[in-house]
This record gives sequence, C-alpha cells and structure tokens, in this order.
Amino acid sequence: MTPERSDKFQKVLSNRQSDLAIVMENVHDPHNISAVMRTCDAVGIQDIYVINSISPKHGYFGPKSSSSAAKWLTVHQFSSIEECILVLRERYKRIYTTHLSTDAISLYEFDFTKESIALVFGNEHDGVSAEMRQLADGNIIIPQVGMIQSLNISVACAITIYEAYRQKINAGHYNQRSLTEERIQEIKSNWSKPKVKFRFKDLKALRRLNQ
Repeated sequence: MTPERSDKFQKVLSNRQSDLAIVMENVHDPHNISAVMRTCDAVGIQDIYVINSISPKHGYFGPKSSSSAAKWLTVHQFSSIEECILVLRERYKRIYTTHLSTDAISLYEFDFTKESIALVFGNEHDGVSAEMRQLADGNIIIPQVGMIQSLNISVACAITIYEAYRQKINAGHYNQRSLTEERIQEIKSNWSKPKVKFRFKDLKALRRLNQ
C-alpha cells in the first residue's frame, strides 16, 4: 500500500462514527441497499445491518448505485429480526424505527448527539414490520405535506442521516476519533485485501437470485 493510500484510509476512518448505524429490514431491491450504503459512506457510517427474514441473503449490492460503496463498509447480514436485535442491543443504546405513526418524533426534533443509535428502515412495500416496531425504543418520521406520505427508502435514509450528520458536525463529533485503534486497524486490513470482481453475466445471475 502506498503512503498516500494509507493516509487516505486513516483520514476517512478518523471520521467514521461508531455511535450511529443503519439497519435495513427485508429491503428487496439490491440497488436501494447500494444507494443507502453510498450515503452511509459519505457521512461516515461504517456499520450496516441487513435483515433478510423473508428473503434470501443478498449476494451482492447493485454496482450501478453503489460505486463500490459496499467494500468500504462493514455489512452484517441476519436471517431473523431477533438475531439482529440481540446484536444491536449489545452495541447501541437505542434502536429507532422510521415509520409513519401518531406517536413518532419529527426528524427535526430528534437529538442524534446524546447516545449511540441504530436506525431501522423497512422495505419498499410494507415499511418496518410490526415486530421490529415493538422491539424498538421509539419511532422517527420525516415531516411531509404532500398527498403521498412515503419516500423511497434510499431517499428517506439520505434525508435522515444527513440531519444526523448536521447535528453531529455542530456538536463536534467529527473533530475527534470515534473508532478504537483496534477497529481502525481491522478495517484498514479488510480494505487492503484484494476485492472479488464479478463478470457482468455473474452479476445478472446474482440479481435473479435476489428477486
């Protein structure tokens, strides 16, 4: 690895935020997952949790949307909600879903700077499941005034985590390192490994498996 690339890795990792994670529950379209990952990388979120309790695990993450973002993130895949929740409870203080409900907190009234948080986004058709909402600590909504009270998951995620980014910037969270030195070295080691390259026909086959 060249010194320049090592410095780039170090600079990026110094801005990674260990106290904020994204969870995607049964999101069907790999390109939506990829778009979410790209935004997470942009704001310094390292850990992504993907739950596939009603569909097979994703074999790849849409190359057109991701710009290879997945290789810079740590992706945790689970086959059940309960399994994922157990891990989240060990790593984050609070779990919040994003769901339209009467008891939800407006995104712009929510404080992302006080404690570690995992944010759950549901799939394209049904949103966050009732089971997940019952296991979470609360619910956040993005204020809307249009006829259609929903947004594409990748758009909703981008709006939400950029609000978190704004708050955390103002609170000085990006002025100090969040990851431990051990975690930084682990991630750098993974980033340095050769990446598997798929042929186009292999990607098409994997997409069919994920449909």
